[in-house]
Amino acid sequence: MTQTAHVLVPQDGPPELLFVLLHGAGANGEQMRPLAEALHRQYPRAALVMPDGFEPFDGIPGGGAGFQWFSEHGDETLQALQLSAAVPSLVALVRQWADQFGLTWDRVALGGFSQGAMLALEALQQEEALAGRVLAFAGSYAYWPQHAPQEVCIHLLHGKDDTELPYAPLLSAAQELVSLGADITADVLPHVGHELHPKLIERAMEQLRTFIPARLWREAVLTAAEQDKTEPRH
Repeated sequence: MTQTAHVLVPQDGPPELLFVLLHGAGANGEQMRPLAEALHRQYPRAALVMPDGFEPFDGIPGGGAGFQWFSEHGDETLQALQLSAAVPSLVALVRQWADQFGLTWDRVALGGFSQGAMLALEALQQEEALAGRVLAFAGSYAYWPQHAPQEVCIHLLHGKDDTELPYAPLLSAAQELVSLGADITADVLPHVGHELHPKLIERAMEQLRTFIPARLWREAVLTAAEQDKTEPRH
């Protein structure tokens, strides 16, 4: 791999799932450890990869100790272009780890906080067959969603008191994705700011346990309809 990654793997046997967790700007992979530990408890057969960002953080004059996935210098248009340009590197990174563990894309999930969430969401807009689930904490869409990622569940988790990336634009994007046919949930929790809050992590674990993708409902309905056709009439 091209940058440091913090990794948790099952204690015995090969992983059955892979979570790639992307930190926020100015941090490193260790920022995602609370989420990784929660996922490890719920999915002990999963590998948890927490890579450091692609670049040294440039948001502090003279340099900072953390990393970033893309530079946030410039206006919103330039920031969006820099985000988009980082997607191919993320795609390559995710697929390298999936290949290393011998897992197909539908056994892969992305998780991200803030800048990491933005990158994960944009990657799903650009690349098909990358991950089957996404957990986006305190993120946003840099571009208005153009299509619903196929066979993917998207879970948006946000603090209502987040002033850095307010939740309202994200909810508008989520409504657009629903209209496009996406499998998506959006949770906005009160008294939570721009942070990877334990309550958001707890809600994410609940969504992973309980959310049934719409496609599975459709398949169940179609199966029931076919069975109904073959059953004898009395």
